[in-house]
Amino acid sequence: MPGEAVTLQLGHYSGCVGAHWWGLQAAALRGPAEPAELRPAALLRFGRGPGGTESPEPRLVALELKGGVGALREDGADTEPPVSWDGAVADYRERGCASRDTGSRRGDAAGDAKGNPGAAGPGSSPAGSQQAPSIRLWSDYLNVHLHPKSLHVIRQYLHDGDCGCLEAFGQGESLLQDPACVEELEDRLHFFVEECDYLQGFQVLCDLHNGFSGVGAKVTELLHDEYSRQGILTWGLTPVLSAVGVSKQWRAQSSCPAWLGQVLAVPMVGFFPPQDPQKSFQRLMNTALGLAHLSRHSSLLCPLSLSGTLGLKPEPPVTFPYIKYNASLNYQSSAILAAALDTLTAPYRLCSSQASMLHFADSLTFSGRKVVAAWAALPLPASSGSSLPDVLSAHQDVPWKLLSSCKEQRFSSCFAQSVVLRGIGQEKAPSCPGQPRSPLHSCESPEQVLQQYLHSHFPGAFSTCHVLQQPCHTQPPFPQFFSPLLTTRGFLQDRAQGSSSAGVESVPVLAALQSCPGLLGLLSGLCRELRPRRWGRPCAAGLEHDDVQEALEELRTLAQCYEPGAGADGSEDEGDSD
Repeated sequence: MPGEAVTLQLGHYSGCVGAHWWGLQAAALRGPAEPAELRPAALLRFGRGPGGTESPEPRLVALELKGGVGALREDGADTEPPVSWDGAVADYRERGCASRDTGSRRGDAAGDAKGNPGAAGPGSSPAGSQQAPSIRLWSDYLNVHLHPKSLHVIRQYLHDGDCGCLEAFGQGESLLQDPACVEELEDRLHFFVEECDYLQGFQVLCDLHNGFSGVGAKVTELLHDEYSRQGILTWGLTPVLSAVGVSKQWRAQSSCPAWLGQVLAVPMVGFFPPQDPQKSFQRLMNTALGLAHLSRHSSLLCPLSLSGTLGLKPEPPVTFPYIKYNASLNYQSSAILAAALDTLTAPYRLCSSQASMLHFADSLTFSGRKVVAAWAALPLPASSGSSLPDVLSAHQDVPWKLLSSCKEQRFSSCFAQSVVLRGIGQEKAPSCPGQPRSPLHSCESPEQVLQQYLHSHFPGAFSTCHVLQQPCHTQPPFPQFFSPLLTTRGFLQDRAQGSSSAGVESVPVLAALQSCPGLLGLLSGLCRELRPRRWGRPCAAGLEHDDVQEALEELRTLAQCYEPGAGADGSEDEGDSD
């Protein structure tokens, strides 16, 4: 039986991902009654909601800026039972006015990272998205209750605006050097830690692109110092910040300049305004320093983003064959990352698991490779009723997409990987006389099928795999941006079921964490782009020159661990032994 974990959400985009993630877990609890594969109590506690009914609450400490939580109360929103009123009620609201904040602010759940409002108008929301116009902040689609100890609003900085925002790594570090702020954080942490029967570790969701990267650096340092025997798994999150391109639909229907449509030849989802060079470089500095510091004090660090790059040169965002999402809407991009995260973290939440978060991290990060990359096939292309060997044999290449903003490597190479497949029936394939059978059809168990499949694509890699029957539940508030070719259970069908796919309630998913050579380009590329002569005073605000140099040198050393052949004395032997 797995132990409990405490989750920390640091920053607004982390809140966007977190809100969807908690929604996915709540949806799983409402799913069909069947033998549980994942232990809900690993991440959730069960408190009293409205009316005194028992309801799931995340074991969560969330740090957010002033103005970033909308109508959510800092003292535990909606945790008190409502007071009944039998008298007459009069409504004095003006006609057409929203009853809650619709978020005309910048940098919210429907905007870009800093930022500018998300694209609005014709074509900005795919058909069937069911996105209400008022979805602007992550609190607008959070559908679980938070404990009064969960949410802490940092009032020194604003969530939006042209000034007073938490923009630089050094500003974030300074926040956690304030004794009052540290005391507030420790008080909340201790509350959740002390109620655990067996604390296995911490999950840290941290914005990389803004000043919360500095907050995360100090938070992970605090966790490392105080809980050195527990695992610290950190997910560095970055929204799709900017890109060159507009979708074909946008070119036809939006009012973007004609020259923009002529210059950009790559079809994409969403529209992004040009980024200020100074702010882009500030974001690059935050990302590089965040990766260096977070990897120093974490058991494992995984950058997660649908952005094509974390560097300065724009790249198209990640696309999926059966999802049509608007990359400029954080509400939609964060949902995809949350579904991947819910699958990637399954190994240390399994009811049958004896391994802890620390063991999980150690299996991936040997030879000093603290940073791993994430991949996901969402949904995994499969026809209803197909056996697992048939589903995997249909794909010559592994059908997943890279979610860590590094150059995708087409050659089969990785040092270690943890792979989870969920939502595919585990019935054996029927035998058909006269038809050739693949080696996968000869395997005795679903785990052996997946292990054999992985070995054929990644020979010599140290691979661990898990197969779950439980799919990823995708009921609202998860956006309904799926292809009409999918059934309600996320399987492929020959004909589209209509213009909308609002009925997709769950999907099969294949996801992996990999320690792979592709991370060499990501880490070393950030160092190359941060040449000292390009530093400006605002970019290094609150930082000493020597501290920045030390962090970049640390990042270069980390990058060298991913050179082909690095650490081969240990890793190759481990891979062959699996």
